[in-house]
Amino acid sequence: MQGYARWKYWMIAVVLLVSVMGALPNLMTPPSWWPGAVSHPLNLGLDLKGGIHLVLDVDVDKAVERSVEEDIGVVRHLLRENKIRYKKLDAAGFVLTVKLKNAADGAAAEKLIADQLPSYTIARSGDTLRLTVTEKEANEIRKFAVDQVIEVVRSRVDALGTTEPVIVKQGERRVLVQIPGYEDTARAKALIGRTAQLEFKLVDEKGDLDKALSSGHVPPGDVIIYGKKTMRNGKLVAQPYLLKKRTELSGTEVSDARVSIDSRFNEYAVTLKFNNKGARRFDKLTAAHVNERFAIILEGVVQSAPVIRERISGGTAQITGSFTPQEARDLAIVLRAGALPAPVTVVEERSIGPSLGQDSVDQGAKSIMIGALLVLIFMVVYYRMFGMIANVALVFNMLLIVAAMSMIGATLTLPGMAGIVLTIGMAVDANVLIFERIREEIHLGKTPLAAIDGGYDKAFSTIVDANITTLIAAIVLFQFGSGPVKGFAVTLSVGILASMFTAITVTRALVALTVVKPGRKLTKLSI
Repeated sequence: MQGYARWKYWMIAVVLLVSVMGALPNLMTPPSWWPGAVSHPLNLGLDLKGGIHLVLDVDVDKAVERSVEEDIGVVRHLLRENKIRYKKLDAAGFVLTVKLKNAADGAAAEKLIADQLPSYTIARSGDTLRLTVTEKEANEIRKFAVDQVIEVVRSRVDALGTTEPVIVKQGERRVLVQIPGYEDTARAKALIGRTAQLEFKLVDEKGDLDKALSSGHVPPGDVIIYGKKTMRNGKLVAQPYLLKKRTELSGTEVSDARVSIDSRFNEYAVTLKFNNKGARRFDKLTAAHVNERFAIILEGVVQSAPVIRERISGGTAQITGSFTPQEARDLAIVLRAGALPAPVTVVEERSIGPSLGQDSVDQGAKSIMIGALLVLIFMVVYYRMFGMIANVALVFNMLLIVAAMSMIGATLTLPGMAGIVLTIGMAVDANVLIFERIREEIHLGKTPLAAIDGGYDKAFSTIVDANITTLIAAIVLFQFGSGPVKGFAVTLSVGILASMFTAITVTRALVALTVVKPGRKLTKLSI
């Protein structure tokens, strides 16, 4: 005991200083010279700060259907490259149908497609090939769609300027979204739920739109898509457009989207910037179709159909549509984040007010204070001076937990507060083990100093074993849990590491400082 290393005192002093620096921003606003790395206050979770709770259902089957539609282009290119003529290429549900002009080409076409698209089963009947997505491939697409929805939603939520959102998978096709500190539920739902499918299609200038509307017979390779509703002759009507079915460009080729002002009409617009692949395709498209119109379609609605006056080689385009500033900003956000691979529906919605969150904070803080106070009183009454030493270490322990969670950017939740209360009990439990061991050593007739050394040495392995097993459980909870369970696991893990340090290192250093005095012979311990 007398040879307790001086470097350990310095280590404890450094940890104490860093802990104070990390925890202080939770009590006051730090000055401008305060180190930025430790100046972040503790993030509060949804149950403490209030905010928005949404559960999204992903229409995963739509993602499979879109994948089938995209493969039409692969089949078209494959047949043209090998000079196999066809009458029709069509996709419906999970099935892609190829109708050839010559039935004799069926075997060659089947072999080519089977080699290029192994994820389909092919059934050939005369001049027709039916390609059906395999169940294994469909399941992979569904799973990837949910994972992609999580990433896209995360990008959109981050653009709102919030901190520590919770966005996790629930079950096979649902996504939990929690946004602490955000109260505009309508905007959040609109921003998160927008599919943001962006397409560029050419207008069929030679087709007869009026005939297609009146007869219901749309020319092969064309599609009718409507624009936004506008007031005409006292009625809200949508402008129809006869467009080529083929999508020339899509939102996947957009690298950036920014709010701008349309110089022609002096209104808000969104300017798009294409990536390298998109810029080349847009350059080629505009060069080949000068004086023709191309439609910009967002979520199945034609936003505008401008005339291509000249070749556009800069790789930029503009979306107009009488946007408000807020609508333009939100559209730019969703286009930058990317389109959702499948439509999503809000199936559960809760809005937690800040007053309810503050009540939870107050009750949680009160429970921690009451629990800590009762433990402090018990330790002083039962273990006397050693109990006071344990209490000092306990305060150090709580300071260390708050500082560590602030510095790593963890989020404090209501279950996390429960984890702190549990940690207080575990920290004291380690001290109880040590003090009871010291008492046993004294009863065996050892000197006070030998009893202290024996108590710490013999209790060490028990404390480490108990805390390591609890730490493993906390790590498993964090890995496989979600939301509140993770909040509990984080505070429990940090608390276990802090309590091991304070119970073993800090209390022993304090005992050495208070018990061992030069020139004084110790005959009795206050324990």
